Amino acid sequence: MRVVIIGAVACGTKTACRLKRLRPDAEIVLIDKDEFISYGGCGMPYYLTEDVSHIDELRRTIFYVLRDEKFFQEIKGITTLTKTLAEEIDRKKKVVKVRYLESGKMEEIPYDKLVIATGSVPKIPPIPGVNLDGVFTLSNLHDAIKIKERLVSKKVERPLVIGAGFIGLEVVEAFGESWELPVTLLEYFPQVLPRFIDPFISRIIENHLKTKGVNVVLNARIKEIVGENGKVKGVRTENGFYPADLVLLATGVKPNTELAKKAGLFVSPNTEGIVVNERMQTSDPDIYAGGDCVEIKHLITGKGVVMPMGSLANRQGRVIATNIAGGKATFKGTVGAFILKCFDMAIGGCGLSLEIALSEGFKDATYALNIQHERAHFFSTGYSYYSLVFDKRTTKVLGFQTVGPFTDGTLARVHAISSILPSTPTIEEISSLELPYSPPFNTALDPIHVTSFIAENIIYERFKPIAWDEIIERLKKKDDKMLIIDVRNPNEVKDITQKYPNWINIPYQEARRKIKDLPRDKDLVVVCSVGARAYEAARWLINEGFKNVYVALGGIILPKSWGVEF
Repeated sequence: MRVVIIGAVACGTKTACRLKRLRPDAEIVLIDKDEFISYGGCGMPYYLTEDVSHIDELRRTIFYVLRDEKFFQEIKGITTLTKTLAEEIDRKKKVVKVRYLESGKMEEIPYDKLVIATGSVPKIPPIPGVNLDGVFTLSNLHDAIKIKERLVSKKVERPLVIGAGFIGLEVVEAFGESWELPVTLLEYFPQVLPRFIDPFISRIIENHLKTKGVNVVLNARIKEIVGENGKVKGVRTENGFYPADLVLLATGVKPNTELAKKAGLFVSPNTEGIVVNERMQTSDPDIYAGGDCVEIKHLITGKGVVMPMGSLANRQGRVIATNIAGGKATFKGTVGAFILKCFDMAIGGCGLSLEIALSEGFKDATYALNIQHERAHFFSTGYSYYSLVFDKRTTKVLGFQTVGPFTDGTLARVHAISSILPSTPTIEEISSLELPYSPPFNTALDPIHVTSFIAENIIYERFKPIAWDEIIERLKKKDDKMLIIDVRNPNEVKDITQKYPNWINIPYQEARRKIKDLPRDKDLVVVCSVGARAYEAARWLINEGFKNVYVALGGIILPKSWGVEF
């Protein structure tokens, strides 16, 4: 059996190596147009931060052997053709037409089974100046090497990043913290990480970026990248000019499917990804595909999505190899679990954000927000923020988002939720999860539990949540129909009650007996640090017959984490 694999970064090399282990007698031909193969692309931002000391570290095995053409041929027994471009697939003849880039020679390589793992290509925005010297993407090792060379040679004084997605946030850290450069981040949408997280979480990240010296510009409408003598000089938006001598386009990627389209394989008109079944077969049963170039099923919406993640590509490669070898393996889909580092902050999530849930037809979607230490308070590393998105009618969990300090706590909670999310758990099932506890690692009730308890209280209408956006807007308007009841201790409140006449302090310890005298014709908004004391005081008020009682989600810590000063 001869298996030809086009693409040798993640999915392709995983398929080749596993297949060779399952079927040592198989003849495997691995083709890639680049000289660099089988590298950890997700590590490229950390090569720029210098956490990765040398570019070859992204190409080495855990036992420090370089994964190059020689490695695959001599150690793995896989015929490996680098600097070789696959130009056409002839499905009738079952051959791949290739061109050797150094010699220009053409050849037809026959196959019994074919695997397409052509990855993705950068989305280049249609604006003038993208071809100027100094404008980069970060889509392969060549890009990373060129950017690093400019940083090392001190040719970069004002870097600018367009796009506040995963790569954008990781690279501003490299420019800002590692190289101590003033960096500007331009984002088209009104928040960072659009679609992945909701604004009440994204604002925490935006404020964190600003405290690290990043000039964050949201709602940026870019008119052109400006150059002089062929070199980049800055970026012009509708609202101003931002000088820059290096511009990184972190504007996303799209599936590299030209070869598949040319071969007549079914490619989704919606996502542009190659359509595959659960066995990772294309519309041609002898051709498989995986990695960034395929459309897969989102397990919450049931719709096709493209999810360019190395973790998924490797899993898909294993499935493909198993099936080609005669086994039965399936890739069911994704819940989009992600995690990233942003300076000394960890950001993670899975499933749907509230915005996407509503747009996908979950009309009863809402969220519960919890702010809590990720360990026992006497081992605390600071507050973390947790949001569960759920359907209030069915109580099904739709998504999870969390931001916290750069520890393993964020990863642990995303792991826990993403592992159960494909089975569409209810809030009750989330609250029943058995999660380990020891003070150096966790709280007795894990933050996941507490967040699910808040969701349960919302479902059963034990309190009325109110968003801080509404509170802040009503404070600005001096809305005397709203009265804020701050149940923190007087030393926590300080002079805030003097600034706002409709903000009063009734300490938690005294609240049970003092709340009876509060006016019954106002909207009573109960506030504390993170919400626990406020919720209890709200229950007391409701028990006393007060009707319009609200609890500020996230407590006052939340707007303060946005940079709001009261």
